[in-house]
Amino acid sequence: MYVPMILSQFLDRAVKLYGEKIALIDEHKRFTYAQVNERVNQLSRGLTHLGVKKGDRVAYLAPNTSEMFEGFYGVFQIGAIIVPLNTRLIPTDYEYILNHSETKTLFVDYELIGHIEPIREKLHTVEKIIVHGQKGDIEWAISYEEWLERFEKAPISRPEMDETDIATLLYTSGTTGKPKGVMLSHRSNYLHALTTMHHLRVSDRDTLLHILPMFHVNGWGSPFYYTANGATQVCLRHVKPEEIFRKINMYNVSVMHMAPTVLNSLLQYAASSGYKKQDQDIRIVVAGSAPPPAFVKRVEEELQWEFIQVYGMTEAAPLITTSILRDTQSALSNEEKYRVKAKAGYEFIGAEVRVVNEFGEDVAQNGKEIGEVIVRSNTVMDGYLNNQEGTDEVIRNGFYHTGDMAVVDEQGNIEVADRKKDIIISGGENISSIEVESVLYDHPAVLEVAVISIPHEKWGETPQAIVVKREGFEITEEELITFARSRLAHFKAPTKVVFKNELPKTASGKIQKVHLRKEYWQAKEKFIN
Repeated sequence: MYVPMILSQFLDRAVKLYGEKIALIDEHKRFTYAQVNERVNQLSRGLTHLGVKKGDRVAYLAPNTSEMFEGFYGVFQIGAIIVPLNTRLIPTDYEYILNHSETKTLFVDYELIGHIEPIREKLHTVEKIIVHGQKGDIEWAISYEEWLERFEKAPISRPEMDETDIATLLYTSGTTGKPKGVMLSHRSNYLHALTTMHHLRVSDRDTLLHILPMFHVNGWGSPFYYTANGATQVCLRHVKPEEIFRKINMYNVSVMHMAPTVLNSLLQYAASSGYKKQDQDIRIVVAGSAPPPAFVKRVEEELQWEFIQVYGMTEAAPLITTSILRDTQSALSNEEKYRVKAKAGYEFIGAEVRVVNEFGEDVAQNGKEIGEVIVRSNTVMDGYLNNQEGTDEVIRNGFYHTGDMAVVDEQGNIEVADRKKDIIISGGENISSIEVESVLYDHPAVLEVAVISIPHEKWGETPQAIVVKREGFEITEEELITFARSRLAHFKAPTKVVFKNELPKTASGKIQKVHLRKEYWQAKEKFIN
């Protein structure tokens, strides 16, 4: 029997089994799954009334709100494609993405109207703009709630859909050139949800706090598998440590997904505020960049939260590995466990993940030989929208080539060493910036650190550390270099240390090294790497 896997089935299941359970908490607003479904039906009817049909693009520019959540299922029900937009871009970025995606309808949060107003007359395909949280229509946009109320709450007649239909169109950050539109089908997202809910032990007993933006990597995946299991989901508009802890305690949160930099801010806040663990089991799912084992230790010993490292990318829907300890690793010491948990880990069910050298051969499982991570899975994208050349560049011989460099240990655990562009090649020696950062994080004066390559007359390039100092600590450049050399081969230690008040980050909290490097390489024809 063939039954197409369509994402709207997840909400259908939740309504059937958990209709009267609280589904969404968004400040003063609370909706049961039955109420969410009614609003989703209204949204689907409204979109149909606007002329949105199967295959049309509907974009969302919003933080983590109930309206953003409704968008996923309201769009899917009519066979349209959702285009979640990064809230940290500039107006010209939105102009490019909305035009490139040929978006027909745009939903925007009232706090973000200012990003759209300057470019609205340059949008070639957008026919209607609808504003969340806006009371009353404005000259060029209509109020979401007032518009929604016009439509019936009853179930809609859905168009015929197949699991191979595109469901989500997600634009990757354009570090070089324009952002690329990653096309993911219902099938890709559906199978990703099934395997992820297994590995992360998602159940109807969970309460998820939405920290990762719903437009970003696994921020958009979580509304699928937590909804399918009838979990309660708490929205978070702004990522602030005090607000996160307030909601953890108020709503008995059991699980959160976040970037390492957000986790770091929570650790600092907990230490300074005298946070005491509540009587609840909490697990945190961390992705974005490899955290040092010291982070894992602090999370599990100071906060007593379970630390789960995952790894993936937008093009794979996104998660493909996890570091959850296997039964065969139960005898490890705590320190060894923290070291394993900080790795990308082993492959998800349904994903074939390899680390290969330049000849396409698997690297040795010795924790030393570096190769590129490649993956073959039903969750990998169909390709980049209107960019066959870019698609062919990364999908070769049946595998998606991630551009991430890694090693594999004796137990088969993958440890990401760096992005290809972040590997520092100094005098012919490969240096992992992540390894150097992990050592520097062990110093009590280091709050945040990014290690990048800078030009060097003799060695071609050399590692430099850019450090944010912890409040109340003083440290010199020489002291930090000496500290690093005491724990690393000297060629790996930074030759320079620069102190800054903050580091540039993406919307999910990942440090943007490309912006840090530009300052040092702009006079060169290219980065040495």
